[in-house]
Amino acid sequence: MNIPFCEWNLFKEKADRSNFKSGEPISVLSWDGHGGDVAASFEAAHSNDSVLLVYNVFESDFLARFNNHNDPVYQDSCVEFFINFEEDSGYYNFEFNSLGTCLAAYGSDRNSRERLSLELIDKIDSFSTIKTAQHEVFGKGVLWQLQLKIPVELFCNSQILSLAGKKGYANFYKCGDDLPKPHFYSWKKIGTPEPDFHQPDYFGDIEFE
Repeated sequence: MNIPFCEWNLFKEKADRSNFKSGEPISVLSWDGHGGDVAASFEAAHSNDSVLLVYNVFESDFLARFNNHNDPVYQDSCVEFFINFEEDSGYYNFEFNSLGTCLAAYGSDRNSRERLSLELIDKIDSFSTIKTAQHEVFGKGVLWQLQLKIPVELFCNSQILSLAGKKGYANFYKCGDDLPKPHFYSWKKIGTPEPDFHQPDYFGDIEFE
């Protein structure tokens, strides 16, 4: 990805300007009948020792219930970041509700996941804002933003001291399994018959320049 640096008003860190795209939509609906009144996008950068993400979401229906890390946050209004570094056999999944509660794991596929420890997940910095809003298409709903700083220590199954120069594969998601209209949106299209985000074969290329 080539995402230009934007002002990170929470972290106040200058990420590499050459690395990332700004305002990438999470709008691909790979499965008929699994959409909702949702508009979502992400911004991303890195500061060599951390991945920096900002998610912007509008949705007509909204849930924010889980407060403990490794709770099933995908049942709430949820955004997700899956990444596989090119030297790794497995991939990481980071799933967040609007409160910043995180479910994180590593493994080779959906059925071979090992949860990251709560001590590691606590190293993620997050900040969220949530407010009611009016959307020009969907009408009244909730607008929320989640800012995240994920240190390289979270990539505990990889030999990473600095993100600079690293290459890999990733996908970004918006979901909400328990919402009145369960939905499954992604950055890159997924070619499976049923909703399944655990599909590293469909990740998009990324590069931390």
